[in-house]
Amino acid sequence: CGFFHLSPKENLRDDLKYYFMSPCEKYRARRHVPWKLGVQILKIVMITTQLVLFGLNNQLVVSYKEENTMALKNLFLKDYSGVDEDDYSVAVYTQQDVYDSLFYVLDQYSQLGRLSTGPINYAEDEDGTLLPLLICKEYYKRGSVEPPDEAYDIDAQLETGERHFRHFVSSCHLTQNSSFFELDFYRLVDIKITFQLKGINLQTVRSRELPDCYSFYVTITFDNQCHSGKVKIFLDTDAQSSACRDWKISGTAQKNTHYLLLFDGFVILVCLTSAVLCTRSIVLAVRLLQRFSRFFHENYNRKVCEDDQREFLNGWYVLVIVSDLLAIIGSILKMEIQAKSLTSYDVCSIFLGTSTLMVWVGVIRYLGYFQKYNVLILTMKAAFPKVLRFCCCAGMIYLGYTFCGWIVLGPYHEKFEGLSRVAECLFSLLNGDDMFTTFAQLKDKNTLVWLFSRAYLYSFISLFIYMVLSLFIALITDAYETIKNYQRDGFPLTDLQKFLREQKDFTVVEESSQTDTRSTCFALRCCQR
Repeated sequence: CGFFHLSPKENLRDDLKYYFMSPCEKYRARRHVPWKLGVQILKIVMITTQLVLFGLNNQLVVSYKEENTMALKNLFLKDYSGVDEDDYSVAVYTQQDVYDSLFYVLDQYSQLGRLSTGPINYAEDEDGTLLPLLICKEYYKRGSVEPPDEAYDIDAQLETGERHFRHFVSSCHLTQNSSFFELDFYRLVDIKITFQLKGINLQTVRSRELPDCYSFYVTITFDNQCHSGKVKIFLDTDAQSSACRDWKISGTAQKNTHYLLLFDGFVILVCLTSAVLCTRSIVLAVRLLQRFSRFFHENYNRKVCEDDQREFLNGWYVLVIVSDLLAIIGSILKMEIQAKSLTSYDVCSIFLGTSTLMVWVGVIRYLGYFQKYNVLILTMKAAFPKVLRFCCCAGMIYLGYTFCGWIVLGPYHEKFEGLSRVAECLFSLLNGDDMFTTFAQLKDKNTLVWLFSRAYLYSFISLFIYMVLSLFIALITDAYETIKNYQRDGFPLTDLQKFLREQKDFTVVEESSQTDTRSTCFALRCCQR
């Protein structure tokens, strides 16, 4: 290099060629170690390992909460079958059944310590006093209903009555000494029983982790809002974990939280390194683009087209930086959870899961350097604009069918009871799933609605499967065939690629056809760099 002086043009061309090389080509050209590639490989291994460890621990937490909820339903709900009916746990139909179920809850609560097989018991406050059980009644302020005379007198204003019970007494004693349990079912809206329990998740000892202590906020609701003669009983639990105040473990179970915290800290360090390297590459690319634009303007008196500008602004780097940020936030949340300072497993799972997804998707960038593996990327690039416009048009029709099915078929079909359920049902039909069941489950009490449902379902299935879905597949197939032809015959060269190949004929694009040429140029970009 000391004997040869390169012109600015040749210097720029060399820098551009080097920028668009693969990591292996860069190493062969200038013996530069591909640090970004090494960091990405290390990051993939570490983030995936971190996700697996967190997922296994999260599965233990979720299974513990679900099994505790099932145990509480069997403990406190009279005649519970073990399976919830629709959105409620148990339903009763007589006044005596309501009283029996209500007092059954109180009796079971008073004997919880002798009944439960798990490490769960009553919650206490800081002074060691048992927290009370709260019973809350909600009812109309005034109500008088006479069905035979078709007469009623209702004051829609709601009143609330509450009772706290700190001592465990029998239901017989309660009924004899309190008028609180004399229920006027014409006015009754609902009854809510709330109490707090404490539990310890001992199963984490098997995975060599400290057991967590849990607070269970239990709510049992007797729902009579419909006043239809059917009282629905719900049991809901809200579990919150925390670090146990006093613990001692002996034997094989050991506290390995410190090792996990160190591992998560190393993951954060690797992600920061990856983000810094990718940010540096973006800055260098912007500077290189400015040099290329200035050179083109000074020598050819023209601007660099937008598609060539996009070649410098590498979207993969943006994807990597976003995944790094998500991984860092997820790792911090995971460390807080392991230190028992935070209990939001779901939020942490979203960050870690999304970052892992983006990291693995980013691997496609390196496969794109090989022509045989590059078909997917090129096809997605070519088909994406057309597919997006097509989906916008088809989405309008889909929304129309969604609203129509909800308002007409909702009262007669369980799959059409809500907008989200209608959209899910139609998407299943679009993919040919569960068709006969959707037809068969419609209640045929109303002949007009039955006829409408047939016309609605047949038209939707015919329109979307035979036309919309076929056109959707045809758009992608057409892009794939175009890419195959260009891989065989050669891709159209852009100004940037002509400059790299030392060609001097830069075509001037007419204003009328500039938009079409740009879109075609962007869709069929030659990625053999």
